[in-house]
Amino acid sequence: MSKPTIEDILAPKPTARPRIYAYAIADAAHHGQLKVGQTTRDVKRRVAEQLKTAAIQNFTIALDEPAERDDGSIFTDHEVRAALVKKGFEKVTLEWVRCTVADVATVLAELRTGQRLGGTHHETFGLRDEQLDAVNKTQDYYRSIWAEDANAVPRFLWNAKMRFGKTFTTYQLAKRLQTKRVLVLTFKPAVEDAWASDLENHVDFDGWQYLSRSTGGDPTQIDRAKPVVYFGSFQDLLGRDAAGNIKPRNEWLHAVNWDLVVFDEYHFGAWRDTAKELFEGEDDAVAKKEAKLEYAGELDGINEDLTVLSIAETDFLPITTRAYLYLSGTPFKALATGEFIEEQIFNWTYTDEQRAKAAFAATHPDKRNPYGALPQMRLLTYQMPDELLAIASGGEFDEFDLNAFFEAKGTGDVAEFKHKSDVQKWLDIIRGGYAAQSAELLKTGTRPPFPYSDVRLLPYLQHSFWYLPNVAACQAMANLLAERHNTFWLGYQVIMAAGAAAGIGLEPLPPVRRAIGSGFDTKTITLSCGKLTTGVTVAQWSA
Repeated sequence: MSKPTIEDILAPKPTARPRIYAYAIADAAHHGQLKVGQTTRDVKRRVAEQLKTAAIQNFTIALDEPAERDDGSIFTDHEVRAALVKKGFEKVTLEWVRCTVADVATVLAELRTGQRLGGTHHETFGLRDEQLDAVNKTQDYYRSIWAEDANAVPRFLWNAKMRFGKTFTTYQLAKRLQTKRVLVLTFKPAVEDAWASDLENHVDFDGWQYLSRSTGGDPTQIDRAKPVVYFGSFQDLLGRDAAGNIKPRNEWLHAVNWDLVVFDEYHFGAWRDTAKELFEGEDDAVAKKEAKLEYAGELDGINEDLTVLSIAETDFLPITTRAYLYLSGTPFKALATGEFIEEQIFNWTYTDEQRAKAAFAATHPDKRNPYGALPQMRLLTYQMPDELLAIASGGEFDEFDLNAFFEAKGTGDVAEFKHKSDVQKWLDIIRGGYAAQSAELLKTGTRPPFPYSDVRLLPYLQHSFWYLPNVAACQAMANLLAERHNTFWLGYQVIMAAGAAAGIGLEPLPPVRRAIGSGFDTKTITLSCGKLTTGVTVAQWSA
């Protein structure tokens, strides 16, 4: 098999900027209506082409706006019309909606700012094949266990990477099982938005009730005839007070006989290590604050039994349920220790996803690909010069160590790399400007596509995220990129998302979004040693 080229690896990068438009036709048939559409071309020309065949001239273009959110991501005309319908405006035919220009402008503002839209359930998408397989396999396993012992409490693991659609698929499983009471537990309360939106927006769950601490309401006063999902964190729901008693506000939780309990992103005892490692490059005080925010408060108040998965959840969970479902993209400890047998596991990887994407495109070329929005992961590897490998191999264990290569001292404006000249060579290499390497490539007659020099790669690196070992290295990199001789790098705005000054949690995100803007006319490099690596989506970093 021949070696793939850059053209084979990279999908074409669109250059057009989509726009949302709305126009009106001055006749009785279209009175009070607007045609809401989208195009990547000139709006006036596009509308004129649409109406030319019908010889319509009494039209007015009422709105012409970019289809971009504040974070630079794109929304579609389908989303605009769906938002209008949710507000109660009538969708007359296809792209025609009975509304005013102000109504469309309001929806655009909401989509741009990320303001959550209330309203009716409107999503109608179905399960993908692998999601249906997960539901079927889980249901079949539960039934097989219940057939042997009606009082048994089966456990099942979905070992699925991000983008699998775990929340929607879990709800479909709950619906298939005809559950009335579903409890979702997680260590990361930040994932609540997905659980809420899938339940509240999809037509399959019309009539279901969603409750959490953030939504308010009294869980004891719910409509018992309708299914209910309660979302909460381990820390809040299962934590104890100073005397070791269940918190009074959560006593109702332990009185309910749940039909299904879901552990979301529960990594089977590895969460403490994850919390520590995720921010190990930050200063100790900042790292502690980050970990507390990432996993919510009261970590130390949880039963120590939670650090090791027990065969019987009743040993550490004072609740009753018919079945347990575990969701995790990295259940390494559970798999290594044999906590689940093959019949109890559904697996779905990035490779499976991309294989399904290619297969669907090949077999259904004229249909919308349900995997189309799931981009491929591309890894480009480069051979470092021996002189730089020698520096990177000078660490504690005498092996390749980026911590040793990017070792830095000092803080703020005086932070500097220990091997500054070698890091400078690395910067020169990734833009194809390292003289010694260039001479060697001339001899061999080959030149690899360096990230910041190859015209095929540059559009994909307009906005990038650089992960460095610690705060000092981030500060040293920012200082080096800003030196006057680095004229190429001066064209990028460098954002420091590291250290106490950057803030904790999501506080470093707004400066990144402001610097990127729409993403079309700016160039940025974000430096981090842990911040913004989980629970954050910046579309331009993967665009």
